[in-house]
Amino acid sequence: MTSETITADAAGTFRLGDLSVSRVGFGAMRLTGSAAFHHGTPSDRNRSIAVLRKAVELGVDHIDTAAFYFSALRSANELINSALAPYPDGLVIATKVGPFRDYAGDWGTSARPDQLRGHVEENLRQLGRDHLDLVYLRRMGQDSIAEHFGALAELREAGLVRHLGISAVEPRHLAEAQAIAPVVCVQNRYALDRSDPEADEMLRRCGEQGIGFVPFYAVAGEAAERGATAAHDDAVLAVARAHGASPAQVRIAWTLHQGPNVLAIPGTGNPDHLTENVAAGSLRLTPDELARLNGAREHTG
Repeated sequence: MTSETITADAAGTFRLGDLSVSRVGFGAMRLTGSAAFHHGTPSDRNRSIAVLRKAVELGVDHIDTAAFYFSALRSANELINSALAPYPDGLVIATKVGPFRDYAGDWGTSARPDQLRGHVEENLRQLGRDHLDLVYLRRMGQDSIAEHFGALAELREAGLVRHLGISAVEPRHLAEAQAIAPVVCVQNRYALDRSDPEADEMLRRCGEQGIGFVPFYAVAGEAAERGATAAHDDAVLAVARAHGASPAQVRIAWTLHQGPNVLAIPGTGNPDHLTENVAAGSLRLTPDELARLNGAREHTG
């Protein structure tokens, strides 16, 4: 498939509350290095900035980031600020709070509810904004998210946050959060090579309620924060050959085919990969191809 002239418009749009975004966005995790966090080597600053500007040129209007996305030399939020501020109208920046990394890059104890305002204000400072468009509470294993989500709901009422989402949650947490404040999207792990009945149930519930579902590691698969997987099922390779596409493009297209409320946020620090990722929004899979891919997924663990 041809990628050069395909923009994010090809994937269609979805509304997160009162914010309309293209269904292919951009995940900022890989901006900071050859692999996320402390893995790999730090990225070239100028190339990362060029990737962000190219994304906006290609019509990407939804960037997913977090203050804990940093490597030894690079901060995703700082790169976004440097590349895109003053921010164009319509650009939605989503961030996540809850997890914490110290300056050495080590993971610390996740935030208590009374510490979440500090997490939000740190994202505001790094991004150079007076409010955040969308903030996810990233659950860190706690049984109930009510107290943490309630703290974010108070920040929404105070005007620091426009919309709220939840991440790394079980289906029961969605109802728990909705009893406190509106939830516009859920960000959970979901991928073609990862069969997960609980994730399927969350996807179904979000679809029924018109809530955005934003999979992470959809392209990376089992490689997770270390980068895009190189382990592709025969079904993925066959569909890729049929369309003259890359396996990553097939994985993104399959993700988007899971429902009109599903948003893709593939991340990369490579301008060529960015162009390919955005173009994947135009890839239309046939019912037979979807059936073949879904059948392969059912045999993964």
